[in-house]
Amino acid sequence: MPRKITASLFISLDGVVEAPDQWHFPYFNDEMGAAVGAGMNTTEVLLFGRRTYDSFAGAWPEREAAGGEDAGFAKQLGDMRKIVFSRSRLDLRWRNSEQAQGDVAEVAAALKGEPGGDVSLSGSVSVVRQLLAAGLLDELHLLVHPIAVRKGMRLFDEGEPSIPLKLLKSQTFTTGVLNLVYGPDTAPPTGGYEEAVTTLGE
Repeated sequence: MPRKITASLFISLDGVVEAPDQWHFPYFNDEMGAAVGAGMNTTEVLLFGRRTYDSFAGAWPEREAAGGEDAGFAKQLGDMRKIVFSRSRLDLRWRNSEQAQGDVAEVAAALKGEPGGDVSLSGSVSVVRQLLAAGLLDELHLLVHPIAVRKGMRLFDEGEPSIPLKLLKSQTFTTGVLNLVYGPDTAPPTGGYEEAVTTLGE
């Protein structure tokens, strides 16, 4: 079975993905933890943008060393191969980390052609956008929080071509968070205004 590349993002009702630490945590519960953990169970390689990597590397090694309740998950992250995209030369101290040799599309295409477990992203919006544009992202997992943040970077920027997606799975948590999984839509709906008016009139 070929490798899948999946991306998971915390996102607000108005599409904001920036700084989820400022609005996400009140909605975190066991349901969300299970959903996030399930995605990691088949993951062998993690892809990161520089900023997200710095955030993860600044927290998870310390949590693993502290031996708290999330130490097991921290060790799981530490044991995975981690590939970081950056235009600057990086000094990567978290174990099993390496700087990408090539651009996002090149590296992702090569990984998909190799045997092994899945490739995942958590955050790293710029990398997610490039994978979507290149048609290399197999699943987009969105944890939609019932809050309008009203400031910050949104997942989809303006001025780029449309990206048709199809809903593969949906789940509603008790907090009101929607767990939505999308994949590429290779046969998106067609038609225009006239067809819609005709349908409404039937």
